[in-house]
Amino acid sequence: MTAPARSTPPTPPTLALVNVSKSFGAVQALQGVTLELYAGEVHALAGENGAGKSTVVKTFAGVYRPDSGQVQVDGEPVIFHGPADAQQAGVAVIYQEPTLFPDLSVAENIFMGRQPRTSFGRIDRRAMHAETAELFARLGVALNPQQPARGLSIADQQVVEIAKAISRNARVLIMDEPTAALSGHEVARLFAVTRTLQEHGCAILFISHRLEEIFELCQRVTTLRDGQWIATEPVDGLTADDLVHRMVGRELAALYPKQDVKPGEVALKVSRLTREGVFTDVSFEVRRGEIVALAGLVGAGRSEVARAIFGVDRWDAGEVEVDGRRLPSASPTAAMAAGLALVPEDRRQQGLVMESSIERNIGLTQLRSLRRGPLISRKVERDRARDWALRLQLKYARLTDGVGVLSGGNQQKVVLAKWLATEPTVLIVDEPTRGIDVGTKAEVHRLLSELAAQDLAVLMISSDLPEVLGMADRVLVMHEGRLVAEIPRAEATEATVMGAATGQNGKAAA
Repeated sequence: MTAPARSTPPTPPTLALVNVSKSFGAVQALQGVTLELYAGEVHALAGENGAGKSTVVKTFAGVYRPDSGQVQVDGEPVIFHGPADAQQAGVAVIYQEPTLFPDLSVAENIFMGRQPRTSFGRIDRRAMHAETAELFARLGVALNPQQPARGLSIADQQVVEIAKAISRNARVLIMDEPTAALSGHEVARLFAVTRTLQEHGCAILFISHRLEEIFELCQRVTTLRDGQWIATEPVDGLTADDLVHRMVGRELAALYPKQDVKPGEVALKVSRLTREGVFTDVSFEVRRGEIVALAGLVGAGRSEVARAIFGVDRWDAGEVEVDGRRLPSASPTAAMAAGLALVPEDRRQQGLVMESSIERNIGLTQLRSLRRGPLISRKVERDRARDWALRLQLKYARLTDGVGVLSGGNQQKVVLAKWLATEPTVLIVDEPTRGIDVGTKAEVHRLLSELAAQDLAVLMISSDLPEVLGMADRVLVMHEGRLVAEIPRAEATEATVMGAATGQNGKAAA
């Protein structure tokens, strides 16, 4: 595809890649990619996992040097020998999970290594706090400069990182999946900050798998596929289907391929479950063949309910039954034996052993059945892993490779394979498509729909409202640790779900 005609700008791009290629061994990460970032513009970078987005970010940030092609600043070729050179040129990267010093204050984090000094050479804390307050005022956010970084939400940590970038006179801000762990109002605040920076002439590169965010925030979008530049075009006049087609190179049949299934017997029954200070009096049922979504704002208690049901955390009162079998509190072993499976929200920290192979991760939940005598049979382990890899359309080089080399979407498939291998009665999936590309998201949705059609009961926790509306037979909504609404599919809309999630309205849960 060719980029649309663009009128000659009055100034060259603030930062650009020009015909850049980069390889890692036999893997061609980028091939002839050109990307131009202009002052006062929010430019989206779209593509599936493995398309080359991270390599672009690290090349801009000075972590990687191109094998061929140029990095340009204000139209002039530059060579970044490391991240310090990129920072000196005014390039700042805001990652999905900021890395602040938790025991230092917000102001100390912003001015680390360059604190203002008094005439006696001591750190001028009054000046540092005043400058920090001025930075937050420019961004339109209310944060206390003296507050410790420990305990800040991810959203607040990102604001601190943005303030740090401004304090360094950053001219280019690269935002890599900044909204993945944010709630709706936190996303709105981040967008307001981003627009403020745009108005002050900052060039912004925005990366997100959420297409609606690209259309809301960005003026132009560049699409990569398999390391190659596909298109650069204005967002105006572009549709979501157009963008998906450029990203995956094919028509996506349906992002939410929900099958109509008649619900069967009750598989999971939760009765008045309570954990003091976390959630209170939660009751619901999930039937075989159903996909029931547990919705609500971040912090409403959804993941905590799932962890208690599975036995990771102890509950203080209430009951959990699987197929009529009552489970003890705080016993994952009993939960697994009864037919429960939990795909956690954080697949890297809680769902996978990143240092182990793909086949070993898939086999972790069935080690007893893999034993032949006192040892694990590597052949049986590999055969079962290969079978699940085929069934879930896993993309990999070798099953003996570390699971860390896989894309986020394929790592999620490994977690699913690990738990589906236990042949569960109830599958609890927490944020099943967070951080994965649109093509893989459709595959995960298809898999969940097929599993429900095969009589599995699915409890899905999701902050992605279109996913909730597209995949759920019923929506259970939590607000501040309580279940406040139960909404059937036919009545579930953005307004009804968000109204209940914010405590404004909702049909009282039974």
